[in-house]
Amino acid sequence: MLRSTFVHIPTIGYVTEQRLWAAGMASWDDVLAAQRCPPGFSPSRWQLIRDTTQSSAASLTAGDQRYFAQLLRARDQWRAFPEFRRRVGYLDIETDGLGEWNIVTVIGLYDGVRTHTYVAGDNMDQFALDIHDYSLLVTFNGATFDLPFLRRTFGDVFDGLHVDLRFALARLGYRGGLKSIERQIGIARDSGIADISGEQAVWLWREYKRGNPQALELLVQYNRADVENLEALMDLAYTGLWQQAQRR
Repeated sequence: MLRSTFVHIPTIGYVTEQRLWAAGMASWDDVLAAQRCPPGFSPSRWQLIRDTTQSSAASLTAGDQRYFAQLLRARDQWRAFPEFRRRVGYLDIETDGLGEWNIVTVIGLYDGVRTHTYVAGDNMDQFALDIHDYSLLVTFNGATFDLPFLRRTFGDVFDGLHVDLRFALARLGYRGGLKSIERQIGIARDSGIADISGEQAVWLWREYKRGNPQALELLVQYNRADVENLEALMDLAYTGLWQQAQRR
């Protein structure tokens, strides 16, 4: 999808992107191979399209996620998913409350193969180093919860692409929280964590701090399910949004 994307070019919106596709410019390769300006485009605008397409192709070859994070609107960054999938991180955090004074207690980061867990008071500082290995983060409600908490904790340690599935899936008609949407598409959690809520996750951390190590084990298991289930939801969102883009 990214190689067929033109909405990151200044002055190009969804309607103009559709016009490019209809004119036979289905991908960046088509634009760069074109011998003349397609009907309906001024020479100056066509030159802008060609120049940006050329720099986009070079940036993708270089694996420069920052280029696309800067040019693509937040709602369109899902388009880069296949090209950056090898460096995707499915992320979810737990906190000891919702206020600005509260802290991040657990971070889960799943790369499609392995889940890395970071715990406050143990290995949390390692997260600020490991996050640089990723080009794209996938979260659920991360734009308003996870990422603001992480910025307050670590500063601006991530400047790559981000897909917030809460908003991506809402555009496909899926409403509710993460666990509700999981149930809607048939994802079942293990019985031991199926009924744990965000409020109970706060309680589990407090129990752990009171000296109950089993509470941390349960909290980590709950967080691991959060991040690992994001992969199936991301696949669903990408397929649905690509089909939706083609129907505009």
